Amino acid sequence: MDDKDRAILNRIQSDFPITSRPFLAIANDLGFSENAVLERVAKLKKRGIIRRIGGNFVPEKLGFISTLCAAKVPNHKIDSFAKAVNRYPGVTHNYERDNNYNVWFTFIAPSMDEIENNLKQISIDTGVKDIINLPSTKVFKIKAHFDL
Repeated sequence: MDDKDRAILNRIQSDFPITSRPFLAIANDLGFSENAVLERVAKLKKRGIIRRIGGNFVPEKLGFISTLCAAKVPNHKIDSFAKAVNRYPGVTHNYERDNNYNVWFTFIAPSMDEIENNLKQISIDTGVKDIINLPSTKVFKIKAHFDL
């Protein structure tokens, strides 16, 4: 990843243009061509650096439930566990922490039953039995932006 990739990632993660040609707007802002931005974004997606491009919403206002999950994952299973978790469209992101519960992820779904069923399936698929479900009760952080 070079400085141009970082500039694109910084631009799109919190301020994606709402226009008929968003990548042209990004290109104009950064002094790149539209094709260069499109090609770089495609490569970043292929490499798994960009998982998705989409809007964020306040789950509760749309009748959804949000939860934070923590799992105790053996070191040799972290990559496969993260891939299994990322297959679920309701998972917005996951990250590794230096803790016994070393993989954390957020899950959004229409109901807690759906989340719990998905967590059971993740456990079956990965063999990871210790997954904690910590439903949100209050929003403390509404924006995450990683300056690259």
